[in-house]
Amino acid sequence: MNEDLTLRIKEMIISALNLEDITPDDIDTEAPLFNEGLGLDSIDALELGLAMKNTFGVTINPESEDVKKHFYSVKTLQEYIEGSKK
Repeated sequence: MNEDLTLRIKEMIISALNLEDITPDDIDTEAPLFNEGLGLDSIDALELGLAMKNTFGVTINPESEDVKKHFYSVKTLQEYIEGSKK
């Protein structure tokens, strides 16, 4: 796994959602981002989608059946970003 990209994704999440009390080390790469994990909600998902487009130049179609799978964790976001860059 590309640790530089992992760190950039974690930093993007913190910045986009103004999570002032959280550091990249506080975000478990494989833990859920929503509900019981980091506790994000649907509004946060919209903000993350925009941040991904601005930061990495990739978009996730909100109508896609796989959108929840891609937004599950930092690891799944990273896999999506890496797959989209090919």
